[in-house]
Amino acid sequence: MAVRGIRGAITTEANTAEAICSATLELVRVIVERNDLDTREIASAWFTLTPDLDAAFPASAARSLGWSDVPLICATEIPVPEALPRVIRVLLHYNTALPQSSMHHVYLRGACALREDLKA
Repeated sequence: MAVRGIRGAITTEANTAEAICSATLELVRVIVERNDLDTREIASAWFTLTPDLDAAFPASAARSLGWSDVPLICATEIPVPEALPRVIRVLLHYNTALPQSSMHHVYLRGACALREDLKA
């Protein structure tokens, strides 16, 4: 079995704990659904936030889904001028026999602009 990467991003409307957690839960749930993931095979997840989001840790939202055995980490994105604001990103590492080309990356809300090539 190999470890594959699944990317995702979502924008949130505000820098509040509620907004960050809600957006994170939406993003993670859609990634799990679209990839038909067995959450026991999630190896780890790396969350990043744009510098304008600091009211909550996205990892806390993922933990609320029962990901207590999954190593999670959060970081701040580099402050690129004119970058899309209020973005939560995730790189999820997943144990699977499927090829990388079978992984479905998920970009929601305003974050669709980050990867026009992945629009469904």
